[in-house]
Amino acid sequence: MTGVSVKRDPVVIIVVVLVVTFMLVFGIRKARRQGTAGQASVGDMKIAPDFTLQSLDGKTVHLSDFRGKAVLLNFWATWCEPCKIEMPWIVDLQKQYASQGLQVVGVAMDDVGAAEISKFTRQMGVNYPVVIGKDETSDAYGGLPFLPTTFYIGRDGKIVDKVFGIKGRSEIEDDVKKALAEGQNAQVQKGL
Repeated sequence: MTGVSVKRDPVVIIVVVLVVTFMLVFGIRKARRQGTAGQASVGDMKIAPDFTLQSLDGKTVHLSDFRGKAVLLNFWATWCEPCKIEMPWIVDLQKQYASQGLQVVGVAMDDVGAAEISKFTRQMGVNYPVVIGKDETSDAYGGLPFLPTTFYIGRDGKIVDKVFGIKGRSEIEDDVKKALAEGQNAQVQKGL
């Protein structure tokens, strides 16, 4: 059967493309729902696991260093296209809400070195601390099925929300506002 040419039916190709697209969309939605369904711990206001990681400038950073501030903890990588889309939004939100107590912390989950990550963050205009992530850290947060993965942590150290994948800027801002509000009473009492 050499020399036999097989023509592909365009309808079959279209059906296959539609089925694959449907499977991808369904899979992403299911994963997001599982992330939301898994928020029983978020609903119970679980304390965010502390970590000890190195920043790009060589300093040791602990999540607990930011207690009293609302934290947007963003796991990302230089190769992650959705991360590149949301990063400028996060930079803007850090500028906008820093005076109200927001601290963004980026966790780079790359296999590349700190120099390459640092170059990338400079190009992106990152205005918040970035630490080099470890598998133990992502495991402590339940694993990272997608990048970016973002945790919103209240001033009291409790996880307010988590998001697998990218959200729109306004949705990120809404979660920042929730994190800023969470634990605010405890912060006020602490200041008395």
